[in-house]
Amino acid sequence: MSRRNLAWLLGIAAVSLLAFAVFRPVPSRADSKDYEMVRLIVDVLHEVRDKYAVEVDEKRERKLVEDMINGGLERLDPHSTYINASDWKQFEKTSKGKFGGIGIQVGYDRQNRGQLTVISPMVGTPAYKAGVLAGDMIVKIDGKPTENMRLSEAIDMIQGKPGDKITLTVLHEGGKEPVDISIVRDTIMIESVLGDLRKPERPGEWDFFLDKKAYGVDRVGYIRLTNFSETAADEMRAAVAQLQKDGAQGLIIDLRNDPGGLLQSAVEIADLFLTSGRIVSTKGRNEKEEVYDAKEAGTLMLPADRYPIAVLINKYSASASEILAAALQDHDRAVIIGERSYGKGSVQNIISMGGDGGKLKLTTAHYWRPSGKNIHRLPDSKESDEWGVKPNSGFDVPMKDEERYDYMLYRNDRDVVRAKKDGESAPPKKEDKDDKKKAPFVDRVLEKAVDHLKKEIDKRGAALDVMDFKKA
Repeated sequence: MSRRNLAWLLGIAAVSLLAFAVFRPVPSRADSKDYEMVRLIVDVLHEVRDKYAVEVDEKRERKLVEDMINGGLERLDPHSTYINASDWKQFEKTSKGKFGGIGIQVGYDRQNRGQLTVISPMVGTPAYKAGVLAGDMIVKIDGKPTENMRLSEAIDMIQGKPGDKITLTVLHEGGKEPVDISIVRDTIMIESVLGDLRKPERPGEWDFFLDKKAYGVDRVGYIRLTNFSETAADEMRAAVAQLQKDGAQGLIIDLRNDPGGLLQSAVEIADLFLTSGRIVSTKGRNEKEEVYDAKEAGTLMLPADRYPIAVLINKYSASASEILAAALQDHDRAVIIGERSYGKGSVQNIISMGGDGGKLKLTTAHYWRPSGKNIHRLPDSKESDEWGVKPNSGFDVPMKDEERYDYMLYRNDRDVVRAKKDGESAPPKKEDKDDKKKAPFVDRVLEKAVDHLKKEIDKRGAALDVMDFKKA
């Protein structure tokens, strides 16, 4: 597996832009403090415009002011930021779980001189049906060369209105000449709920059971949540209901590297496994306390002692992931396995700014666990302080950065679709030089979860045997 710089086609730029102060009505002189702060930004901008060593065009000038504001917001906390109109569109696509495009995951492959490369097509999408393959180098987009093109620019060009046509010029792995592939954009649904492996006969579907031969356990469900989008709760409900119908004896919920998403999705997913009690509450300086409680109606996998659950987390599990993990842990509904989570327990309100569609994402409150403990890690928080979600006693699996990186490569490789059409065998994987030196990756966190569920399932089986004996 080549060490690629991965990015989903629905990804958004990491740096948010645009300043709101300059373009809002200037306060009256009576409010001298506000006026002085706004005046300072305007004065700096004018000095740069008039005296900087090279001319600063309008686009760079706007970016300068935007970066000024975001630099200041970052000092408040890393989650408050200004999102300009272009990035806001991408943000909305991610949260809604769908967008207009062709359905490919792209990144820059260092082995191919940093060429824009298809990491994987999404099964059943226009790109997949048109013959776009994993490993294809995208040479041009609608005739425009991609050399030196920013990833965000490539994404903007590939996405677009459903029904519109786009032409990708690609070089297939092993090919000698690039070929043009014309594709009609469609509405692409973003999967929030994934399994461990795709079904061999239907790669567009996930197998939500762990492979019995590989893991030595039968009827254990495995669900990966990649984000908490608007569709995540419905996807989760469908997957868990099907697992239960198919005779699942236990469940693993993998939240590793899940950055979070919508609060409502986290509450709805937690409510799938809890019959009552607090899920989460939010408290802020000028915000009314909000509480979210579980309801018995719609709860799956009951009775709880019949369906043991393990939740996997790591240092990049954040926000909504932590809400879900904390709720299930505090109610003793699941065992938490892995590493301490990120500690992102802050609530951001989205505030419209100006007339160009930009938004201010501002921290206004913090999340609190059902137990009343804090989730958010403040800038001066210590390791000994109470924040985030810790694994249950005896279930901590510390990892070094190298192992964590190897896991991400391993996980991505298992997700890649290499087959062109349903039913075709996948072409051989292109090996990296480093692959030959390393032993196969072992997912220690998942193995610990499997071992735990095996014991719990065996206990339940023994208890049922005793009950049957007494009845006899």
